[in-house]
Amino acid sequence: MGINETDDGFVVFDRVQKSYDGENLVVKDLNLNIGKGEFLTMLGPSGSGKTTCLMMLAGFETATHGDIRLDGKPINNIAPHKRGIGMVFQNYALFPHMTVAENLAFPLEVRKIGKSERETKVMRALDMVQMGDFGSRRPAQLSGGQQQRIALARALVFEPELVLMDEPLGALDKQLRETLQFEITNLAHNLGITTVYVTHDQTEALTMSDRVAVFEDGRIQQLAPPAQLYEEPQNSFVAQFIGENNTLEGVVKEINGDRALVMLDDGELIDCKPVNVSQPGQRTQVSIRPERVEYNKDRLHADAHTLKAEVLEFIYMGDMFRTRLRVAGNEDFIIKTRNAPDQVQLKPGQQIDIGWLAADCRALDA
Repeated sequence: MGINETDDGFVVFDRVQKSYDGENLVVKDLNLNIGKGEFLTMLGPSGSGKTTCLMMLAGFETATHGDIRLDGKPINNIAPHKRGIGMVFQNYALFPHMTVAENLAFPLEVRKIGKSERETKVMRALDMVQMGDFGSRRPAQLSGGQQQRIALARALVFEPELVLMDEPLGALDKQLRETLQFEITNLAHNLGITTVYVTHDQTEALTMSDRVAVFEDGRIQQLAPPAQLYEEPQNSFVAQFIGENNTLEGVVKEINGDRALVMLDDGELIDCKPVNVSQPGQRTQVSIRPERVEYNKDRLHADAHTLKAEVLEFIYMGDMFRTRLRVAGNEDFIIKTRNAPDQVQLKPGQQIDIGWLAADCRALDA
């Protein structure tokens, strides 16, 4: 059971659909409950429906069918500025003609908050994002990372219970992105704010979220905490989209409880965990994470299933080695091994045995 998997989520999408042309649904029959104080990320490729969901929640788009409720109240017909939701976008959306402090005071003025209380709240919000000394500057005098911090402070300044973020770190460089990921998550949890975050960056989703909803084709393909999403993908799309993944094609020969016997297309038989295959004769894509495969003989588990492989590339990456192999007809089979003193160095053309545990191998839809 996930966080608040009941009917009384703080944010509830109830059978929500969205179509722009009356024919094609960009969001299909969406049911989603988000708990109070939860950090939920909507993750998916472009066009999967995640941003449309965020925009319907914000009030910039209207649901074609179904209800969206906030704290038990339907909000379909409430104007965006009356929903009391903080928003952070990728392009910062700061007013260039106003100082940082004036940008932050603006949402408070709209809410008719008096001058001295405004100043207190503005200073508190700036301190939250470590920008206390920047109140008198203009947005143009700030770096991208600083502007994004101000945009975040502006979303938090009126103390909303819900904050929506649409790819807020997309324009920043890797190191700054990672710093801000950490800061945003900490802030959200410390303030107890419910956060709905949209991104197509899977690492961002895994590192920041309590739960992740993976979108594809207008539907949630899987909704789960990050570790479960990575370790236990429910279908081929999720397995391929989250993290790196090896696939081998084959046919299910038999299923006994939590074991499936699969014949790979090259005739090799392997044991897997049946995830969404139900009967013999079904085509399947077998999924194995690169870090779950081993080729050092002394590290191979006694119960490991072994296959023959040919080394195609062996790449040194500092903290780890990345090996590309030909396995059962797949020339893009990857193994990741940590850089350890006993690590065997491989050469292209070398024939080796590789192995993994049946529990780490999942038989998914073809």
